Amino acid sequence: MGAKELSNEVSQTLSEGNVLNQKVLYLCGNDANYTLTQWAIWMSGHIAVPLSPLHPQNLLEYYANDSNAKLIVTTSEYADLIQRVSKNCKTKLLVLDDKLRQNASQMNPVKQSDMEGGLAPDFYNKSNAMILYTSGTTGQPKGVVLSHKNLVSQITCLIDAWKWSEKDTLLHTLPLHHVHGIVNALLCPQYIGAKCINTNPDDRRISVYMAVPTIYSRLITEHQKVFSSDSKMVEYIRTTLKNKLRLMVSGSAPLPATVYEKWFEISGHKLLERYGMTEIGMCLSNEYDSDRTPGYIGVPLPGVSVRLVRKIDDGEDNYLNLLESTNVKGVVNTNITNNADSESNPVGELQVKGDNVFREYYNKPQATEQEFTIDGWFKTGDISEYSLKEKKFKILGRQSVDIIKSGGYKISALSVETQILEHPAIADCAVVGLKDDEWGQKIVALVVLKPKTETFNIEEFNNWAKSRMAGYCIPKEIKIITSIPKNAMGKVNKKELVQSLCA
Repeated sequence: MGAKELSNEVSQTLSEGNVLNQKVLYLCGNDANYTLTQWAIWMSGHIAVPLSPLHPQNLLEYYANDSNAKLIVTTSEYADLIQRVSKNCKTKLLVLDDKLRQNASQMNPVKQSDMEGGLAPDFYNKSNAMILYTSGTTGQPKGVVLSHKNLVSQITCLIDAWKWSEKDTLLHTLPLHHVHGIVNALLCPQYIGAKCINTNPDDRRISVYMAVPTIYSRLITEHQKVFSSDSKMVEYIRTTLKNKLRLMVSGSAPLPATVYEKWFEISGHKLLERYGMTEIGMCLSNEYDSDRTPGYIGVPLPGVSVRLVRKIDDGEDNYLNLLESTNVKGVVNTNITNNADSESNPVGELQVKGDNVFREYYNKPQATEQEFTIDGWFKTGDISEYSLKEKKFKILGRQSVDIIKSGGYKISALSVETQILEHPAIADCAVVGLKDDEWGQKIVALVVLKPKTETFNIEEFNNWAKSRMAGYCIPKEIKIITSIPKNAMGKVNKKELVQSLCA
């Protein structure tokens, strides 16, 4: 069975006649099943909603209910879990045969007839392709609706900027429910006709690798532990990586300068940093042929416009535009519009426009409206600085302390707090992110225990938390305190809390 046959099976299982644009959730491993399922959903005219095995059952059920999914596709590996989700959400279920992946993984030439299928181009030009869930400062995760036009824009700008070709081979080690793993590392090579290795890298002719800073940090630790005492092996690794790979990319979280420098020492590669979000794909990147400086995320990608703004304190959604930068067909034009001190670097909230920017949060018009300015710019919520010397942007941090970026994931501190407060021994808590070289930010929970609680076992808490939240949301550190300082309105000043923890 190929993508065409699976597409027919998806359509038949939905049994919706000629109704298109149904939401189809899918949970597959990092192998051919994932790609075939994604293609089949699109070929049959529906909207793909990828799930993650890192997420507990209650979160998967939230995604199914929130997206109004009509079908869930999975493999035998996850069948037991997804059967429970399907039953509780009253959603149809399709479990793929393991032979599908085995057949697709064989290195046989692909026939043209196997690739034929799908609907008319006009349908895809006007239709939504995917819903990816992302955390916000309040409430449950929101479904980011990406159209086929959004995806094509995001893919083509990266192919142009990062010099993709059909001769490339990428080693894929990223999550496939995240824009980094889906767009940058999977759809780009598929679009250009390059090779993507999702399992054991038996093909050593890798030319492209992408990862989050946490992965590079762990590779550095492993290199130091296993190879640092063997000078010949150290030289062999550096020579091989430098000569065989043409591009190594880091993103989804700030890259510490120490990691950048150590990886250059190990591999001979200056990691290419870029910046993006689920809602916009990638919007800034260091140029391929540039001399990369650690901490800088580059310039707008082709077809993308960005600006730095400062909020005007007039009670309205008005901004002072400090700088605007646009990339038209590879030519970047940056215009400083308001800067009181011409010698200082402009600093403001980064806002984005372009065909890469998402359509809406699914079924949440008010939340969507709040994330866009009156004149149509998407508010990233990140504070950025433009270097007049380097002529590049860098990210200084989030406007909101309630968004934590840990291990490449964007995590809502409030959502984690809500889960922790359900623990029978916990009376109050505050969750913050502290700077960390391995994780970017590590999640720290300050916890107040209920009266008469004699003991609190961290290991037991972690086991309890695993059934309620994704592993990357579980605090790396828990501090037991007697009370959490709050102001007269009962609010926690998290900026002061972080400063006190770092003191």
